[in-house]
Amino acid sequence: MQRLKSLWLVLLVICLLSSSLLAPLAWAEESGSDTSTNVEQQEVVTLGANLNQSQVNKMLDIFGVEQDDPDVKILKVTNQEERQYLKGLVPDKQIGTRAISCVYVKILGEDKGISVKTKNITFVTEQAYANALVTAEIKDAEVYAAAPFPVSGTAALTGLFKAYEEATGKEIPEEAKKVATEELVTTGEIGEETGEKKGVSELMSRVKEKVVEENLDDPEQIREVVEDVAKDMDIDLTSDQIDKIVSLMEKISKLDLDVGDLQTQLDDIRSKLKGLFGNEEANSTWDKIVDFFSGLWDKIKGLFG
Repeated sequence: MQRLKSLWLVLLVICLLSSSLLAPLAWAEESGSDTSTNVEQQEVVTLGANLNQSQVNKMLDIFGVEQDDPDVKILKVTNQEERQYLKGLVPDKQIGTRAISCVYVKILGEDKGISVKTKNITFVTEQAYANALVTAEIKDAEVYAAAPFPVSGTAALTGLFKAYEEATGKEIPEEAKKVATEELVTTGEIGEETGEKKGVSELMSRVKEKVVEENLDDPEQIREVVEDVAKDMDIDLTSDQIDKIVSLMEKISKLDLDVGDLQTQLDDIRSKLKGLFGNEEANSTWDKIVDFFSGLWDKIKGLFG
């Protein structure tokens, strides 16, 4: 009987403590991600001009948008617009003759960072998209790149530029658009060639951060950075792949990106991609909770041992 009373007491303590320990985490997830109030959030959707009505309906459903929603601007993107930035970067066959990729963009409050989701995108990762957005100096936006069926996704960046400019009223410099598109394509190609899509996306992020931070524009210095990062990440790159990255980083170095803003955005992207309990502080809190309940479980087993 005494053991039974002890068990009930321990279970009561677990219930009370779990509520008090987990509530702050739930609150942080629910409200900590948006501390501002009454922030105007402009939403824009770009649809591939060659989608049929059934496919349009499917895409709007994926984005959670109504066709006649007055708060959401819907635009069309043509294959000709896509070719403007992809021509010369990917084979004509890959560009195709139809505009299929679609993008949903919501402009968030200041310092909210970039978050990216994809659906039916086969060529590049979410981080690769986010990295390209940082290069184009796009910030504080929720982005969803998708298609009604599997596509490479490179063309979606064109729609994203168009949606962001429409939502913010700010024009993205043409050179930034071209370099960001080249970054997306280069990341996708090397990712497929090495079989390390996520790894290559992170490699590009680290190299770019180093190049901008140290204001590197000398090809040999950039090459050294690429080789060091690849070695550190245990990613085998061919000489041709390294040449492509060096050439890209030379162009990025000329965009005059703000190093502080760049580092903040890249760190924020990494944190979001890791998901809940992905950062060091959250992991520490979670580890303490796990250790606590593990200890309680050992005591419960001890009572009946």
